[in-house]
Formats: sequence, C-alpha cells, structure tokens
Amino acid sequence: MGNSEQLSVQLHAPFWSRYQQLVREVVLPYQYEILNDRVPGVEPSGAIRNFRIAAGLEQGEFTGMVFQDSDVAKWLEAVGYALKTKRDPALERMADDVIDLVVAAQQPDGYLNTYFTIKEPGKRFTNLMDCHELYGAGHMIEAAVSYYEATGKRKLLDAMCRFADLIADTFGPREGQIHGYDGHQEIELALVKLYGATGERRYLDLARYFLDARGTEPNFFLDEWERRGRKSFWWPWLKEPDLAYYQAHKPVREQETAVGHAVRAMYMYTAMADVARLTGDRALQAACERLWQDVTRRQMYVIGAIGSTHQGEAFTFDYDLPNETAYAETCASVGLIFFAKRLIDLGPKAEYGDVMERALYNAVIGSMAQDGKHYCYVNPLEVWPRANEENPDRRHVRPTRQAWFGCACCPPNVARLLMSLQEYIYTWDESRRTLYVHLHMGSTAAWSLDGARVQLRQASALPWRGETSLKVSMPDGPRRFALAVRIPGWCAGKWEVRVNGRELGEEMRVEEGYAVIDRTFADGDELTFAFPLEARWIVGHPQLRAVNGMVAIERGPLVYAVEEADNGPNLAALSVDPGTRLHEVSCEIAGVDAVALECEAWRRDEEAFGDGPLYRPLDAATFSERRVKLRAIPYFLWGNRGQGEMRVWLRSRSSRP
Repeated sequence: MGNSEQLSVQLHAPFWSRYQQLVREVVLPYQYEILNDRVPGVEPSGAIRNFRIAAGLEQGEFTGMVFQDSDVAKWLEAVGYALKTKRDPALERMADDVIDLVVAAQQPDGYLNTYFTIKEPGKRFTNLMDCHELYGAGHMIEAAVSYYEATGKRKLLDAMCRFADLIADTFGPREGQIHGYDGHQEIELALVKLYGATGERRYLDLARYFLDARGTEPNFFLDEWERRGRKSFWWPWLKEPDLAYYQAHKPVREQETAVGHAVRAMYMYTAMADVARLTGDRALQAACERLWQDVTRRQMYVIGAIGSTHQGEAFTFDYDLPNETAYAETCASVGLIFFAKRLIDLGPKAEYGDVMERALYNAVIGSMAQDGKHYCYVNPLEVWPRANEENPDRRHVRPTRQAWFGCACCPPNVARLLMSLQEYIYTWDESRRTLYVHLHMGSTAAWSLDGARVQLRQASALPWRGETSLKVSMPDGPRRFALAVRIPGWCAGKWEVRVNGRELGEEMRVEEGYAVIDRTFADGDELTFAFPLEARWIVGHPQLRAVNGMVAIERGPLVYAVEEADNGPNLAALSVDPGTRLHEVSCEIAGVDAVALECEAWRRDEEAFGDGPLYRPLDAATFSERRVKLRAIPYFLWGNRGQGEMRVWLRSRSSRP
C-alpha cells in the first residue's frame, strides 16, 4: 500500500490538539531544560553536556547510560514534528543549537556516539550486543529526517547520511565487513526512513541486511561475546547472552512467538513490516502477521501495554499477564503503535487500528501526567503504594509518576509520538483510489486526485461521544473515489452511516472491518457515523489466570480504573456484579472534563476480623459485606489527584452477564 506521502494532514481534534499543545508549550521546553541539567531536584541527564565534551567545548567525564545520546535524538525528532505542524522560532532556535552541538561532536569519518568518543574511543563496534551504538545512530537518523521534513534544513540530515554511509561500509556480508547487527533494534526502521527521505537504495539494502543476518548461524552475538573474553558490559546483571532476549535466537522469518525485550521486538517487527512493504518480501510479511497475532491475542494487557516482567523488560509466555507486577513499559506501547501502523501500510485491517487506538488512549497518554512534567516508565494495572515501596518484587512499579528517570527513554518517546499523530490517521492508496480512515480524530486531509485537489475534514467527538463526520471539499468538480472508515471493535457491530442525511445502499460494503463507500463525491458531501458508546463489563480469556473471576470496564476506546481517591483504601475488598448497570457521570480531573462511571458495588467488612486470627472459617460473619457506590475514571487520568491505590480489574460476584 503506498502513495500516502501525497497526503497533507492537520490535526484539530479538541482532545488530541490539547495534548499537542501541552507537548509543544510545556513538555518540549521542560525536557530541553532537563537535558541541559537545569531542573532542580531531578537526576542530572548529562546528555547535552556529553555532546559538548565530545565536541571539545568542555572538559569532563561521560554521564548517564551508554545510550544517553538517544534522549537528545528523540527530543529533536519530537521538535521536528512540532515544527511541521506549527512553526515556532524559539523552539527552532533551541533545536538548531542542539544540532550544531551534535554535528560538532561528530568524528571526521562520520562516527557519532558520545560514550565511545569520550570514555572508550578505541572500542567502537566491539560490543554491539550490549552498547546500543546502532540504536543511538538510528534515533539520530530519525531525528534528522523529521527535522529536515519540517524545516528543509539539511545540516543534521547530511551529518546522519555520513554516519549511515560509514555504517554501510562497516557492516554487511562482504569480506572485511562486520557480519553483525545491534543488540537493540532501531537502526533498521531508521534506515528505511532515511531511504524515504533521500532515495538512496543502499540504506534500504542495509536495513534488510541487518534483518537478514539476525539469528543466523554462526550467531554473531555468541562470537562477539567470545572475542570479548565472555564479558558483558552489564555484568553482573547479564553474565552470558540470552539470544531470545535480543530476538536473535533464530532467523526473523522463522520467528513465531514474541520473546525477549518488548521494545526491541516492536522496533524489529516495525522494520520487518517496512522492508516487507518496500521489497515485496512475502515471508517477512507472514512473519509479521504471525508475531502480531501472538502479541495482541496472547501477550497484551487490556490497556494496550506489553511486556509482563521487569526482568529484562520482557515478554514471558502466552497468557502470563500479572497485574500488580506488570512492567508494561511505555516505550513498548509506543513501539506497538509503530508496528500496527506499518501493518496497516501493508494492508489495512481494522484490528490494527483497534490496537493502535487502545494503546494510544490508555497506556501512552496514561503514562504522562496532565502537567506534562511527570511520567510512568512502567504502566501498572494495580497500585498499592505501600507494597510498591516496601516489597522488593514490586518496587519497579512506582505509585506516582516521576519527574524523570536515569534511563529516560520513555518521556521523549511519548513526545515524539504525540507530535506525529497526524501520520497515523489516514493512508491514501492510489491503486485503489481509496482514502483509509484509521483513527477517529478531528483532522483535515488533503491530496491530489486526477489533477484536482481534494480535502476531507473529519470531526469526531471521541472519546466521550461516538460521533464522527467526514465532509468532502472538491471545488474542481466531482470525482470518484472510495472512503474506507474503520469500524471500531468496541462498537460490537452496532453502528450507522449516512451520506448527506440518507442511508447508504449498494454504495457501501465492509472489508476487513472498514466501511467502504465507493461513489462519485461532490463538493460538500458529508458522511456521518454513529457508534454506540456504551459502558460495558469485559472479561479476560480463561487462560489469563491473573484476571480469572474478575471484570474490567470499557467505554468506547477507554479502559477505566478505580482509585482510592473515589473509593477509599483496600480496593481489593471491592466486588461488583457484571449485571449491574453503569451510570455515566460528568467529572473534572486535573483540568480534563471527563466521563466517570458509577455503579453499585460491595465491600467486605473488616470488623468481623478485627485484630483476631489472620485466617478464619468462612461463614456469614467473616464474609459480611456492605453495599457501596463505586466510581471508575478513565485509566489515562489515574494518579493525577495524589498518591493512592488504583486497580483496573475488579472481583466479580458472578461470571454471567
């Protein structure tokens, strides 16, 4: 599926425009100050200072993680997207200053990595498994493409082309080259973007090489580890290679189950889908589809999060999705959205858009506080602050969002995704003369059709009301094309569509979960969609042991959670009857006008136990309950009213609807 580059898209959805405004006015300036170590009380980043030292402008030691450069790169990429939507001279000057510094730190042969320039200058490309060199290069390449497309300025793009040329000369199948790949996938998808920006085929070929080489015999990581004297950069945490952790346990086309570090997996799958689309590689596409099914049907949390264990930030096995110890890293949900969109580009299916929407409305925006200055690295489905602070097995789950992290990959990742949302709403397929609408977000899409300019203006009331309208502007006269609009999975097949107020007949069909309206459109034609937005109880698959006998609440794309602020402490003592009706209540949380849900619930009475024995026979006294009113709020708003308990899944008094 191609030709989406013809589209020009502007976002004007009240819900999402507010987030983009928050990122532009608060998040990006705040993160810039943090990267420059100017925010009191926050762990110093050292990221900008590292570039100053590498450029010879300052003396000092390297600060931060071995991949610290990537924080700067993702910030620059987010700025590029921000400038593409709205020019901002002050923000552009900030970025230009950072770019000057980055380019000044680049070595004469094109190499760029402040850790190896400052700390270990003689060891470049000697520990690819552990040290993220090509990962950092990939993020800076993505930043360069984003900034170039927004501003037309080539300084960073030219610098990254020099670096990419060095990488292409250094890695590959030829004699004298390194026959290897990076431990953290990222360079692959970045090279595809660089190919798109420059048209230079060698970048696409290199992306494919990195995928083709991974997991083949002899295994590069094992050989590299032997050459290093069987020593890991991360010792004693990592003593010997776990090839599955790096998705290097078998060739990528043979992989069927999502394993290992969740973010690395998502970035690799994204690149696989990119390369499959651009080269017509059917085996690569088939592998993507198998892995998608495993991730979304057996290893994904209800909030669109993935990666269930803090040991390696990784997948474990199918249906293992614990709530109280969930890892569910923000970056993994961002990567899941990348993967979903690339699969859409291969061939639209509503399930891809459904997952993209689920992750975006819940895990991604839920990871950032409404002030734009506090973030989740881990996105829990259950919070019990005392346990999170005093139980070593739960300390990776923080009961409140943090101002920053020593490993700060997530905050700039959220910023770059939110500022590029317009790239996920539509695709135009020239061969089918079809505009696909994947996300219901207020926006304007413009493109050329038979030499005429066409514009589509979308208005959507999501996530609070299930109404979407699409109005066509065609001042040059009628044209025939198709609009394919995703029917959200949460509406359970109950929806209506009208054209200019009348019901559709043979002009409409449903394909892969999209309502396809193929007709001759005229100026002013309007489609209106009505999707029932009803709160509903949901259950997990019986194999999901962590939620057996429990229910959660959804309303449209939003998952709901209960908090101590509304329901008191010990949320585990609450139970609900799934037959109980959920009532909608308007509320305001942290400046957001939202819809809360209320229902009758039951709370176990602690008085029968008092200070007596910890365990007692089950009888009427020990299981006495009282009726209470339960209030649930959208998950993305949890934790904005101070520290307290939170949970998504509730004990059910009945498993029957």
